[in-house]
Amino acid sequence: MAADQFDPAPTTPAEGDPGSYNLPVMQEFRQNGGKVGGPFEGGSLILLTTKGAKSGVVRTVPTLFFAQSDGSLLIFGSNGGADTHPAWFHNIRVNPRVTVETGEETYSAVATEVPAGSKERDRLFAEAAAEVQAFAAYQAQTERKIPLVILSRKD
Repeated sequence: MAADQFDPAPTTPAEGDPGSYNLPVMQEFRQNGGKVGGPFEGGSLILLTTKGAKSGVVRTVPTLFFAQSDGSLLIFGSNGGADTHPAWFHNIRVNPRVTVETGEETYSAVATEVPAGSKERDRLFAEAAAEVQAFAAYQAQTERKIPLVILSRKD
């Protein structure tokens, strides 16, 4: 199946697998219709499923999102302010077809990077960072430009 036709099924990491530190958040998310406590409490959270760019392995990770007026979702490749992009960002560059879990529904989407250095990226970043100040702090921690990605529903 071609990369643009791939619909990754949501996964749950096993203990010890890459991303297994997200397991408690994912379990709480799925048990409570998308609601979680801890550092994500009150935030708009989704579970994003991507297909590995190199490995082809399907993985699911929690991430904050910002709803856009057209129904799409904006997500940040902040990686907690680390100097490297998150694995999911590399994955969507090769395999842009993703699955989004909202807690109420699961659907297919296409991930599109907001062009780095564009006025649109800077505007979206400023708006979201004003709402969730951690994103501004993450950007201050690293020299890389944190990528922004739009998830557009496809089903």
